[in-house]
Amino acid sequence: MKKSAQPTINDVARLAGVSKKTVSRVINHSPLLNDDTRKRVLGVIDDLGYIPNPQARALALRRNFLIGLVHDNPTAQTVLSVQQGILETLRETEFELVIHPVNRGSPTMLDDIRRFLERQRLFGVMLMPPISENDELAALCDEIGCHYVRMGSAELDASEHMVASNDREAVRAATQYLIETGHRRIGLVLGPHGFRSARERRQGFEDAIAAAGIALPASLTADGNYTFESGLAAGDRLLDHLPRPTAIFASNDEMAAGVIHAARQRGLEVPRDLSVIGFDDNPIAAHIWPPLTTVRWPIAAMARSAALKLVGDATGQGNAAAEPAIFLSSLIRRASVAPPPKVD
Repeated sequence: MKKSAQPTINDVARLAGVSKKTVSRVINHSPLLNDDTRKRVLGVIDDLGYIPNPQARALALRRNFLIGLVHDNPTAQTVLSVQQGILETLRETEFELVIHPVNRGSPTMLDDIRRFLERQRLFGVMLMPPISENDELAALCDEIGCHYVRMGSAELDASEHMVASNDREAVRAATQYLIETGHRRIGLVLGPHGFRSARERRQGFEDAIAAAGIALPASLTADGNYTFESGLAAGDRLLDHLPRPTAIFASNDEMAAGVIHAARQRGLEVPRDLSVIGFDDNPIAAHIWPPLTTVRWPIAAMARSAALKLVGDATGQGNAAAEPAIFLSSLIRRASVAPPPKVD
């Protein structure tokens, strides 16, 4: 038996009593249609089981149905959380995600990204921190006509090109919680140099310390790079200080876990002898012992909104311009904070 041919856009147009251009506008979610026409065409598409040809659509729109994610991030969990948020938005659409890691220290980074964007003919691109903080990269996207959204820890761009969290305010509140609990000798594990998130989180910590009238020596600040190993090393440096800090704020959860490990190696108990707070609320925060008090960074929600800013209008998922630009982090109180030990 001869297999029946797949329905075409011509079949849809003929049965719906409209032009091919009108069918194309329905498929591409054009606002230039009345609801009756849109419903009639969609009904025919459903009845026929017509599936639009993505290659043909890409040729007509001069863009592929691809969303790029460009990052240079040392923490795998952050990248996974961003991917999760994007894919939730792209699910059941024609769009696919293409991931492109780069080296922000390379002198050819901008040229490499230009080649990637031009070769893939992306519908849009999401830029993760810290490279999202590069204004030259944003200008490059504008130059080649690639819609972009930048993710960050502070406002970086106009609302349609940005999703950001309030890291400075969130860390100020977390540090204030330690102060209210009775701590005065509080150590800080910094994030990597050159990251806006590290700068914002340090500033939030220093804001809270200054507001409480606490003077801390520079030796209660230790460098880190958002990894467990750097948190372990930083924890050792801070716990070598005399008098020892009674609490430590680490600029992400991986480093906070390293601090807890450093404390245990010295026979210290968290939170009896040392309170610890992290930032992110990654799965590690709830899985370590004791469960970690941390700042919940709404990274997946930010990624979902960023993806909607890129494809929302094209997929009919909502008004991309109405998507929020600022997302608020919140303190999650668990078992790693207690009043400081009493001094005999």
